[in-house]
Order: sequence, then C-alpha cells, then structure tokens
Amino acid sequence: MKFGLIGHPIEHSLSPALFKAGYGGKYPYDLIITEDFEEAYRRFLDGYDGINVTAPFKELALRHADIISEECRLAGATNLLIKTPQGITAYNSDFRGLVAMFRGLKGDEKRTHPLSDHEKTVLIIGAGGAGKAAKAAAEALGYETTVINRTQYNPEIKPLSAFREEFRNADIVIYNLPVRIPEIDMLTEEDLCPGKEKVILEANYRNPSFDNGLMQRMVNVNPLVRYIDGREWLLQQAVTGYELFTGETPDSEAMKAVIKSK
Repeated sequence: MKFGLIGHPIEHSLSPALFKAGYGGKYPYDLIITEDFEEAYRRFLDGYDGINVTAPFKELALRHADIISEECRLAGATNLLIKTPQGITAYNSDFRGLVAMFRGLKGDEKRTHPLSDHEKTVLIIGAGGAGKAAKAAAEALGYETTVINRTQYNPEIKPLSAFREEFRNADIVIYNLPVRIPEIDMLTEEDLCPGKEKVILEANYRNPSFDNGLMQRMVNVNPLVRYIDGREWLLQQAVTGYELFTGETPDSEAMKAVIKSK
C-alpha cells in the first residue's frame, strides 16, 4: 500500500514524519507536490491507495469522489480519499479529529480536553475546509455554532466586525485563519469574561495567532482561559485518518513525539 498528501504549499508538512512514526516505516507516504489539482489527482489514481488532502484542494477533491461519507456531506469538504472496490471514497478526518477531542479526551486527566459539560456555544473563525469541518463536528454534537469569516459570502456567516461580541459570548473559540486578524488585539478585559471558562483551539500550529505573549496577557485577565494549539488537532485527525487508510491503529505516542519535537 502507498499513500500521500496533496495540497499547496505542502513542502513543510509533518504528515510524512507522522505517518512513518505511526507505522514504523511500514508503508510509504509521499508529498505529491504540484499547484495543479487535476495533476495531483491523476497521480493519486495512477500510483496511490489513499491520499490526504489539504488546502486549497479540499472542496475540489470532494467533487471527484464516488462515495461521500456523512461527515463530508456535513462539512462540504474532504481531506482524505481512499480507493475502494466501490470507487473513490471521501472522508473528513478534520471532523473526526474534533469529535475525538470533544468526546474522547473528557475525563482523562493526562490530556487537556476543550469542553466541560456546561459549555455549548462555539465560535468558528474562518470558513474554509477546516472551518467547515469544525462547524459540522460541533453541530453534530449538539453545540450552538457561529461562523465569522473575512469574506461574508452567505448570510449565515458573520463579518469580522462581529468578532469581539461573538468572542465574548462563546464558550469555545476555534480559530482557523492562517493569519492574525487585527480584531484579536482589540479584545478588552470585558471580552475575556473574567470568571468564565473559555477555550481557544487554533488550527495553525506553525505560526499561531494566539501566541505565548497574547495568551499570557489573556490568562492574567481571566485565569480560566485555556489554549489548545493545533498540534493536538493535527494528532487527532492524523490518528483517525491513518486508521482509515490502513485498517490498522497507528502508534499515537510515536506520532505525538514527532509533533512535540517540532
């Protein structure tokens, strides 16, 4: 079996190292480097059993699938395609990874879980593939969701001008944008809701917008603010996705060691 990753840019992706660690090098995993989705998809068809899909190809890849999983239907995007006897099947391990975080980590004192029983309001910043998966996962678990995006392309998405109010109201904030928006630095002490538990989960683990300095200032105002960086989401989506590829559970501890080393 042979697997890979498509998207652009992906040269610095941790996926090959994670996959190698998860299976001890048992299966090959390549970066399929091209800006052209159609070329990347042809290379998948010609030589791979499954591929991960990252930005900006998640919506395009879904259109090429023969079989669409329920989580992909809910999210409107895929990040994992697998060849099956019935055709190309699309899954979304971003969705599965978040569900695993929301459900599976609760009560485990060795891990930080983003939710406690009373938290039910989720703010999602960014309406790309990861944002869509986050919204679908939160709603599937019964949480009330609000989406904010830089481009307001449908009436269900709120503009950035609503950021402070929605941040104040949210129990969980899932930040999916690759850059730091100026509105973050406009947050006041009132917006941080002293005395109220608030969780911030950020997808970008390389150059986080909620960096150490910002989080320390937030915690000084509200010690109940908790931050979960994108490495935890990366790990959870990788573990759930790789098992779909191979039918074998990967070594999550070895994968975690790779993430911590970066």
